Amino acid sequence: MSHNKAIAIILLGGSFMSLVGLVMRLMETDDGMVILFYRSISLSAMVMTVACLRRRESPLTFLGKLDKTDIAMGAALSIAFTTYVFAMLMTSVASTLFILTTAPFMAALIGWVWINERPHPFTWVAMVVALIGVGLMISDGFELGRTQGNIVALLSAFFFAVMLVLARRSKKDDVLGGTFLGGIMALGLAGISAIGFGNGLDIAGYDLTLALFMGAFTIGIGIALVTSGAPYVPAAEVSLLVLIESVLGPLWPWLFLGEDMSMLEIIGGVTVMAAVAGLAMLGTKKQRLAA
Repeated sequence: MSHNKAIAIILLGGSFMSLVGLVMRLMETDDGMVILFYRSISLSAMVMTVACLRRRESPLTFLGKLDKTDIAMGAALSIAFTTYVFAMLMTSVASTLFILTTAPFMAALIGWVWINERPHPFTWVAMVVALIGVGLMISDGFELGRTQGNIVALLSAFFFAVMLVLARRSKKDDVLGGTFLGGIMALGLAGISAIGFGNGLDIAGYDLTLALFMGAFTIGIGIALVTSGAPYVPAAEVSLLVLIESVLGPLWPWLFLGEDMSMLEIIGGVTVMAAVAGLAMLGTKKQRLAA
């Protein structure tokens, strides 16, 4: 695959993932566990289908190759998926997506402590800048009554970061196995919670269609496209390209549903994305110098 084609595929994948917020806003139900349950069904099915086609293996072979690292990544992702859904319900789409872009910084810290990957000095500067942006959004959320949602979004970013470090430590070619198990674990968690502690799994046909679409296409296909193009593009560039999710994500609810962004959300979000973009561009420059 050519470099330009890989870039196009990654951008397309990020664009698919950017539709999650819009789809959730179109749903009539606000039961997070019900949404998570049905979303996880199609997500897991789509990821396994893509993995089998990409690896040219049967579903049984795919399942047989799942290992402890996939289980660990799945556990982290299941929490990330769960908190992601609830963050979308508890705060704005913009705040959720902007806060999630802090995951690379969290991964850098976790990787330093866990696998002894010392961050570049610029990473510390970028982290401080990103924290300022997150602080602005959380302070704005406090005024608007969205503090809990912003904290849940931070938790989601943390567990996404844990998954990233696990994947890096394992040196796997893709994270499709862990993503599949993340969907399965989220499915089980949501089902048990909804039946045991909630109002069951009843859902209107309209919401069911949206939930299944969200799992299969906005997330399942999105992740599949990003992971397909990632091996042909430097990791730093991938981090930069997938920012399209956070750029487009808040725009769809604004364009189609009139969900406005506050000024502090915009300033905080731009601050965080600037920090991530700076870190990604530094990584790209280092890779070119090393080439």
